[in-house]
Amino acid sequence: MVFSDITSANNMDTAQMKSVITEVSEMTAEINKRNLDLETPNLKDFQGKIASLSLKVRTFVGECVRLCQPSDIHICDGSDRELKNLLNIMQKAGMIEPLPKYNNCWLARTDPGDVARVESKTFIVTKDRRETIPMPKKGVKGLLGNWLSPDDLKTAIQERFPGCMAGRTMYVVPYSMGPVGSPLSKIGIELTDSPYVVASMRTMTRMGESVLEALQDNDFVKCLHSVGCPLPLKKNLVNNWPCDPERTIVTHIPETKEIISFGSGYGGNSLLGKKCFALRIGSTIARKEGWLAEHMLILGITNPKGVKKYIAAAFPSACGKTNLAMMTPSLPGYKVVCVGDDIAWMKFDEDGILRAINPENGFFGVAPGTSMHTNPVAMKTVLSNTIFTNVAKTSDGGVFWEGLEKETPNDVTITSWLGDTNWSKESGKPAAHPNSRFCTPAGQCPIIDPQWEDPKGVPISAILFGGRRPEGVPLIYEAFNWRHGVMVGAAMRSEATAAAEHKAKVIMHDPFAMRPFFGYNFGHYLQHWLSMEERTDKPLPQIFHVNWFRKDEKGHFIWPGFGENVRVLDWVLQRIDGNNVGEECAVGILPKPSSLNMEGLENQNIDLDELFRIPKDFWQQEIEDIEKYFTEQVGDDLPNEIAEELKKLGKRIEKL
Repeated sequence: MVFSDITSANNMDTAQMKSVITEVSEMTAEINKRNLDLETPNLKDFQGKIASLSLKVRTFVGECVRLCQPSDIHICDGSDRELKNLLNIMQKAGMIEPLPKYNNCWLARTDPGDVARVESKTFIVTKDRRETIPMPKKGVKGLLGNWLSPDDLKTAIQERFPGCMAGRTMYVVPYSMGPVGSPLSKIGIELTDSPYVVASMRTMTRMGESVLEALQDNDFVKCLHSVGCPLPLKKNLVNNWPCDPERTIVTHIPETKEIISFGSGYGGNSLLGKKCFALRIGSTIARKEGWLAEHMLILGITNPKGVKKYIAAAFPSACGKTNLAMMTPSLPGYKVVCVGDDIAWMKFDEDGILRAINPENGFFGVAPGTSMHTNPVAMKTVLSNTIFTNVAKTSDGGVFWEGLEKETPNDVTITSWLGDTNWSKESGKPAAHPNSRFCTPAGQCPIIDPQWEDPKGVPISAILFGGRRPEGVPLIYEAFNWRHGVMVGAAMRSEATAAAEHKAKVIMHDPFAMRPFFGYNFGHYLQHWLSMEERTDKPLPQIFHVNWFRKDEKGHFIWPGFGENVRVLDWVLQRIDGNNVGEECAVGILPKPSSLNMEGLENQNIDLDELFRIPKDFWQQEIEDIEKYFTEQVGDDLPNEIAEELKKLGKRIEKL
């Protein structure tokens, strides 16, 4: 284990550290024999607190205590009383404040330097670089993940972690990704010095004593997190938010199933069950075990005849995933239920049917743009038991963000996320950070699917890919077959979002909406997807590409979106049923004229011809850009099947 190689080498360089690995291993063995009865006073003081933990968990905790030197340990039980204590601790520290307009809702404001994913500081650690990322073309910067060697990881830990929790409590957070005890679920233990993380993990995962009971002495994913602000503080905090943005690093070690994160207290950088476990480590486990860990929502949709199907969909962050997962259908007789809005773990059952669970227990949704118009279900979900982060506050004790203008009384004043107590639109600054979030329990969603915690998962009939494409890409098309569908996923492009360290409005390659989340070489990931055909004798889900965001010449969206997207899902359901409502074109199978139900939209003058037009020059450029991306970023690791599918697409476009 990485930590045991570090803890006795506090003042050594990398070469010296290597020389003591044998000694450390012997010491660790002795620790296990002595049931962690160390001479270290700090750990001796904690013996009673950790005595109830299994040997493997005690060993993990002991190693991290020696490294981080916390002043106390708390083993989380997931109780309401514990949560109240955590909220009280944070309120007294000035990290959160209550929102009296709602039931048990809180507002946190982070340091402005700690507001988003830190892709440039996020690494996968393997001995062989090519296990992590494809070899990019010479002279080209690789964009499909960042690699770190084991030796460099040890150095990074040594520079950051010794004594990092001094004066703080180390919280031991046992959590299950997925329903506790489900054969599709996995267990992790996160050690953190952030009460904000503990409270958020309680919402986002199944956390507490039941997880420890299910774990017993089995293996688990080991997660260490610190905000990097030992006490007494050496610098003043901004917004009472402890973090160390300059030294932030988020690392993953697939071989030993470990996640080590330092410096950031926000989002997926610190809630290590989220992208770190559910996608990066999860995808490496899925590859070994023959399943899929994906950045996908899961919804159930029932048509007017009472037939229910489940659909998974992959969109980049802030591209309408939560809106689709919680859709209020505009067509009469349709019902949509939500299984999950962000992550899907999909495995074949004993009959060869691909089933999915939402491994999360809550929603960590982007706030701006969410409203009673765009997503009334989400708005009803977040008005209790929610932690809002980096949104604006209203003088009547509520929240505000861009998109809530029509729902906010004119007589209230707004305090922006940056603390401007009399914010107005004329300031030129957003009231809420573009990546501000709500963290809310999934179980209180009004349309949560009754089967959302079924340990067997739900059967997936279709997979959608999509992104923000203002031009050229049609509203909906179906892939010809599984291989073509995998190529469609690999070729996904979208406008960048505020969740990442990029400026918006730039079209970026985001294959499978997984570009920031791959746990291993993207070329190997594509081969794994292609191999799904060999793992079952049952039909695989049909694959589609959607684009709600196409614009006209004036820059206006052509498609109304939101609840009207049920019309697209209606066509998808018809295709799943084998109805002859599609016609082949160069990019895939498009809806036949009049096969898209437009009843009730006659007065909106929607230009369906433009919405489904396939411009030859646009697609020629698209193919050129995708081919360049594959050549430069994936190189020899690109499966031949994907290259052939792209060539076929090019030949079909040439005939337009």
